[in-house]
Amino acid sequence: MPLIRLFAALFLLLTSACAALADRRVALVIGNSSYESVSPLDNPINDASDLTIALEGLGFQVFLGTDMSRDEMLTLAESFGATAGNADVSLFFYAGHGFQVSGRNYLVPVDAEITAAGDIPAETVAMDEIVSRMERSDGLKLVFLDACRDNPFEGTGVNVGGDGLARIGSAADFLFAYATQPDNVAYDGTGRNSFFTEALLSHIYTPGQDISDLMISVRKDVLASTGGRQIPWDNSSLTRQFRFDNSPVTASEETLLWQVAANAQDPSLMQLYIDRYPQGSHAEEVVAFLDSTGQEGTQTRTLAVGDEDEQAERLWKLAQRSRMRPLLEFYLEQYPEGAHATQAERLIQSIPRPEDSTPGGICERLATHPRDRTASIPGVPFARLQQNALTAIQACSAATVQSPELPHYVALLARATIAGGDIERAVRLYRQAAERGDLRAMVSLAQLYEGGTGVPQDVGRAMELYEQAAEGGSFDAMINLAVTLFEGRVLPKDDDRAIALLQQAAEGGSAKATFNLGVLAQDGIAGLPSQALGYFQKAAREGEHQGYLAAAILLDEGRGVPRDPTAAAKALLRGAAEDNGAVLDQLTRASNQWSRDTLREVQTLLSQAGYYTSTIDGLPGPNLTAALEQWRTGGFIAELLAE
Repeated sequence: MPLIRLFAALFLLLTSACAALADRRVALVIGNSSYESVSPLDNPINDASDLTIALEGLGFQVFLGTDMSRDEMLTLAESFGATAGNADVSLFFYAGHGFQVSGRNYLVPVDAEITAAGDIPAETVAMDEIVSRMERSDGLKLVFLDACRDNPFEGTGVNVGGDGLARIGSAADFLFAYATQPDNVAYDGTGRNSFFTEALLSHIYTPGQDISDLMISVRKDVLASTGGRQIPWDNSSLTRQFRFDNSPVTASEETLLWQVAANAQDPSLMQLYIDRYPQGSHAEEVVAFLDSTGQEGTQTRTLAVGDEDEQAERLWKLAQRSRMRPLLEFYLEQYPEGAHATQAERLIQSIPRPEDSTPGGICERLATHPRDRTASIPGVPFARLQQNALTAIQACSAATVQSPELPHYVALLARATIAGGDIERAVRLYRQAAERGDLRAMVSLAQLYEGGTGVPQDVGRAMELYEQAAEGGSFDAMINLAVTLFEGRVLPKDDDRAIALLQQAAEGGSAKATFNLGVLAQDGIAGLPSQALGYFQKAAREGEHQGYLAAAILLDEGRGVPRDPTAAAKALLRGAAEDNGAVLDQLTRASNQWSRDTLREVQTLLSQAGYYTSTIDGLPGPNLTAALEQWRTGGFIAELLAE
């Protein structure tokens, strides 16, 4: 059966407590905010405190210090070093002022008084002093530096070298992760946490995620949140994999939220889903539920009948992983004496209430482009933004004043302004943001030039903007350029460069680019058909849920890979839980397109879940349909799909 039955075009065009841990983990976490002689910082204490809560939940013994003097930092570092010597994993996190001199990095205690370069050794803590203590350990050593703010001594005559921190050479089994690329400046953030720490907190509990994939996710979020002005960077010499959360890989946070909401049949959780994921895979089902009950539904807030301990653990893991305040409140309401109640209460104190949001936070929530979504900001469809344009304009205007150094808020203001109908002003704002380096502004302005909307049509200028945005790291620009280069109408046809652009975007974490590489591979255009499966599986894991269906087709047919009905069935069931209903439709309305072996494996897995009770014969029917619907609507069991 041809793959074309599912994909009409080559490209998707742009329009818990963790599992028991055998390793010994120790961390030194320092956050300095209230400086006495240099500019104070808003967020490092929050960053350090919030990360401590997360690390303790992941089995780390944490040495936490906030607003520390030099002597206090060195004393705490020595205590940490003594413990780290016997640890399997040691971690150092620092948030606060930091700088470099002659390629050597220095961390600034709150009591530092530096009036001349000669004061630096006695008034600061050299990074070497922390690293040397970590080198006592034979285990993995992880260093996270959110210390790349502007030069704290600007205007004092003290020359600290370049902006930000210098690259640190690493011995074996070290990973150094910087809030931004070496020699660049990071931002303190406009909410409770810095952009870097917020992204780290948002992904640190992702089950089964290797640290290299974690850093890709963090990088994507920070790049999107700052419009490309800040790009986290890491330097690794790790000799083995490390996962913060060793739990089995589960579904996405979106799917897990839908599962919890569907099990609970609770209007407030359904509303939370639609607010968080307005274009989500289950949006239609949620809207139908809310329409049938009314958004002010009065149903009892309770979880569905089942293993209460299992349901409680499922809810807790999602609340902990997603850091959604309403879910933590729901957990405490359902299980006030639950196993994780104390940790839930600690965590909830670190998450601001919606009414405490800053202008920047409100602006991001109302105006972020869906393709700039992060783990905490889902993005807003244009039609929905139009409904809230005035509020978004007000919030984004205030955010540009609050954070004049971040042109991304100007770009968000431009999007809100165009949604409000003032195209002329929006174009001016997009130009301002683009000239200052914002990637979304470049892409949006390019699209306006390409279509002649609000500006004279100028395809050449559009391509220049796409090139500039692609060079800065915009996945959208890379994909648009790739499409244009494949077509060969506006730009000279260049398949090699188009493929290279898609590969660059895929390596950076673009699920859309990865999926497109899978299509190219299965057609033998780029790579080998045998590589297509890996691309589709990777794209699906990263959020392009059509990848599950594409992977299942290859496994069912044995196209480019050996036939594997069991793996095909597992891909189908993952897709049935996570996609927009395409897999369910395929298995119920087009079941004749699937082999009986694969359908038999689907029935077997659903039987093991307790949802399918009929004959396992590889034939469709109402019982299989009912079992699939139960699986999709609250019954997903990740353990059944483990590889």
